[in-house]
Amino acid sequence: MTPIFLYDTTLRDGAQREDISLSVEDKLTIAHRLAAFGMHYIECGWPGSNPKDADFFARANRMKLPARLAAFGRTRHANTRCENDSNLRALIEAGTPAVTLVGKTWDYHVRHVLSASLEENLAMIRDSVAWMKGHGREVVFDAEHFYDGFLVNPDYALATLRAAAEAGADWLVLCETNGGKLPWEMEAMTREVAIRLPEARLGVHCHNDTGCAVANSLAAVRSGVTMVQGTINGYGERVGNADLVTILPNLQLKMGHTVLPEERLRELTSLSRFVAEVVNLKHDDHQPYTGHSAFAHKGGIHVAAILKSPDTYQHIDPERVGNEMRAVTSELSGRGNIQLQARRMGLDLDNETAQHVLAQIKHLEHEGFTFEAAEASVELMFHRLDADYIRPFELLDYFVITERRHGRGLLSEATVKVKVGDVVKFTAAEGNGPVNALATALQDALVEAYPVLRTVRLTDYKVRILAGGAGTSANTRVLIDFQSGAEGWTTVGASPNIIDASWRALSDSMEYALVRLGNTGQERRLPARSHAR
Repeated sequence: MTPIFLYDTTLRDGAQREDISLSVEDKLTIAHRLAAFGMHYIECGWPGSNPKDADFFARANRMKLPARLAAFGRTRHANTRCENDSNLRALIEAGTPAVTLVGKTWDYHVRHVLSASLEENLAMIRDSVAWMKGHGREVVFDAEHFYDGFLVNPDYALATLRAAAEAGADWLVLCETNGGKLPWEMEAMTREVAIRLPEARLGVHCHNDTGCAVANSLAAVRSGVTMVQGTINGYGERVGNADLVTILPNLQLKMGHTVLPEERLRELTSLSRFVAEVVNLKHDDHQPYTGHSAFAHKGGIHVAAILKSPDTYQHIDPERVGNEMRAVTSELSGRGNIQLQARRMGLDLDNETAQHVLAQIKHLEHEGFTFEAAEASVELMFHRLDADYIRPFELLDYFVITERRHGRGLLSEATVKVKVGDVVKFTAAEGNGPVNALATALQDALVEAYPVLRTVRLTDYKVRILAGGAGTSANTRVLIDFQSGAEGWTTVGASPNIIDASWRALSDSMEYALVRLGNTGQERRLPARSHAR
């Protein structure tokens, strides 16, 4: 089938999302990763709009990235010569091999936004494209508000495309700028353009205001476009742009188009999460294909089926996009969930052992625990079933106090007494809160015996009040995230007392760290009542 080209505008359109602000280093980092992934075009920003973008283009051009960089700008001002237009000069000075020019195609906008005549707008498009071609640039013409313009005045909207094509534009990109169209509208209008302009190389640029940006992009491909513009994870103004992370596998795995080599597609999940990290946004766990939950199974019936045949509840093999199948453990689980999760940890549980763990989980969830996001707590249950497993430490006592002292303000102190082997360790620590003090005291008590714990740090702490109608006597659930190098894990605790709930999660995290990082001197063993098949 016809190859499809991907045009990424994360660094320009994606950065217009209101909670994203990228430094020059951020943009360079993302550009390098996109190029390594195999993105065909990378739109890098609007040169001349701010000093940051000017610095970026100067540095990006020196990187010699294996992708076609594009600078974005508009057609010339009305009644201005191209050589006198500062925006067009900035595009040339950016030095990118490709230039994207946005021009008006909706007659309403031409009259009321540009305050220009329809004829002058056509001249602006024609002159700007020809001028850029004269400077040796590949020109992508972004036909702004094309679909809205086509609906009310199709002859004029098509005339803007012809003006760009006659001046030498390499691509004519139909922009669904307001994000209000539905897939069948997109498919019909795009097909009409392809019929009217059979020699043109068409692209599409969609926004997600109706939640249809991905579907609209795919509909346009069905009608003949061969370039799809979008952003990583759908970042963009208002509710976002078309999500290339979803579009790419749909084009390649569902529609049969050649886009990227299979080995590149297997990097999709890591790319999606990498960009989320750089822009400082939590990755969407429920994002199609690349989300943490995209191939997670919670219902016991589902898991029982996928243990026999994964394709019963999965539309693709998750490894094709670099993701993995998971079983979520909860009160809705069957023993298959437990067995699948254990298998991912290198353990193979028999039915009796799995049922025993499941009963324990359901009992704890009734008390307020939740294990969907606390897989480390579940893995500890498996290890503790092993008759040979020795817990690395035993709690004897802890004491926590918070008080306001004159001259020092609010102060929290904690003391912890634990037994490590035959040695009793007693430590005290201060913190900026009772949980911080308790965590510090516990780590201090263990670090001499287990030096690897020096690498462990708490990264997130979440509290949920259960049955809020009970007021301050309600059960409290605590989820704590820890990190050591590239390893991360989450543990859970629940209790009517927030300090006790926190202790249960903290102590589990320290124990899990020692199991995971190998500082206990114990090798991972199968639970006593399980057997390998």
